[in-house]
Amino acid sequence: MDKKYTTTSGIEIKEVYPAVPPSQELPGQFPFTRGVQKDMYRGRLWTMRQYAGFSTAEESNKRYHYLLAQGTMGLSVAFDLPTQIGYDSDDAMAEGEVGKVGVAIDSLKDMEVLFDGIELQKITTSMTINATAAILLAMYIALAKKQGADLQQLSGTIQNDILKEYAARGTYIYPPKPSMRIITDIFEYCGKELPKWNTISISGYHIREAGATAVQELAFTLANGKAYLNAALQKGLDVNVFAKRLSFFFNCHNNFFEEIAKFRAARRMWANIVKSLGATDEKAMMLRFHTQTGGSTLTAQQPLNNVVRVANQALAAVLGGTQSLHTNGYDEALSLPTEAAAKIALRTQQIIAFESGVTDTVDPLAGSYFIESLTDEVEAAANIYMDKIEVMGGSVNAIESGYMQQEIASASYQYQQEIESAQRVIVGVNKFTQKEERFDEMLNIDESVRVTQIEKLKKLKAERNNEAVAAALLNLKNKARGTENLMPFILLAVEEYATLGEIANCLREVFGEY
Repeated sequence: MDKKYTTTSGIEIKEVYPAVPPSQELPGQFPFTRGVQKDMYRGRLWTMRQYAGFSTAEESNKRYHYLLAQGTMGLSVAFDLPTQIGYDSDDAMAEGEVGKVGVAIDSLKDMEVLFDGIELQKITTSMTINATAAILLAMYIALAKKQGADLQQLSGTIQNDILKEYAARGTYIYPPKPSMRIITDIFEYCGKELPKWNTISISGYHIREAGATAVQELAFTLANGKAYLNAALQKGLDVNVFAKRLSFFFNCHNNFFEEIAKFRAARRMWANIVKSLGATDEKAMMLRFHTQTGGSTLTAQQPLNNVVRVANQALAAVLGGTQSLHTNGYDEALSLPTEAAAKIALRTQQIIAFESGVTDTVDPLAGSYFIESLTDEVEAAANIYMDKIEVMGGSVNAIESGYMQQEIASASYQYQQEIESAQRVIVGVNKFTQKEERFDEMLNIDESVRVTQIEKLKKLKAERNNEAVAAALLNLKNKARGTENLMPFILLAVEEYATLGEIANCLREVFGEY
């Protein structure tokens, strides 16, 4: 049987590509296939972010200071599971999970400790938070106000992408419609109060981690993006204003050329989608994105092989024109990254930036017969999915009917079958294996974190003005029953030191759980 050469999305790779006429398209010009800035990395490098957060706010604060000292250019906060789904550390639902996959944040007090010694106006912060994004953003704003920051200058991103939670990740709280209301409330509030803040990072990353192909990641992410655009338009927001504050978050996997083609196709497709919905300002049509190397590609077997995988993926992201990049630690298939692993991950980006020469010219692979053809083919394959979703009435319907989830599950199953039959080689897993070595350097988080957080909560509740907290929560609940923007009322509750769980429960009572 002849070997078939295909990308991970099943696009056939030809032995040789015929010459294609050179495109006259330039970087920084619609539809931005070649990059959103005309000089790209010659003008400014991508932001080197390292995603970090574990245990308590005190421990995470130490890691942030360490990363900033090593040359990271922006912070990226990982929250623990209870924080992501609206439970305080003392809730029975939080048992066994406090501080494990990120930092535990129960109140504004924790946020004050998390950013101790860090001026929020001088850095950009990305927060990977969705169902409770409004609450964490309110805490960040409250802390910035205490620091005396100019909110008009505050910059950063909240992920705030609930649709992919229903489709792929699962950290949702409320049903889709009230969730979409909260998201558009954030768009509207930040448009006035925090004009430099990216109000949503529409995420393909978790769709890919759940097993989607590159083409599915692209199609489902842009379809979700279109749903957010339509929701904001229905609220009466100006597409030329709010679309400038949307950013994207993509995964970068192992198939080097397919990933580069995916990023180029994404920019072109998004520019055309936003234009078709009435945008006239080119800046509103630019797809700006953060990339994280593929967590699910990391292997627990021979973990040092992951250093090479991460470097390969990071280079593809840079050649694809990313605005921001997180490189995974080589030990992340085993535990949260150690300091040593986080440092080599950051150094990987710095070596690409300063030693490889790939930043010296814009879109260095443009004009490659293979890359140009593959960009077109990835776009065409993604458009087939997007057309199907459009016929269903958009992303919310496609998710509620289970369509996206089924497509992702089927792709994931096929990928796993290819690994198990060794059709797809994973070095150290199904080829070039060895008797496992012991790997001792691991970061372990024990249950004492929960005990610490519970003590902090007891102290907080004894010291705060509980009457003011009760009044702020009652006010928020009443507003949630109406149609007013909820952000100012969440902020008031946060500033009285209402906890994350108290605020989330207050909204659960009105909206219900999904």
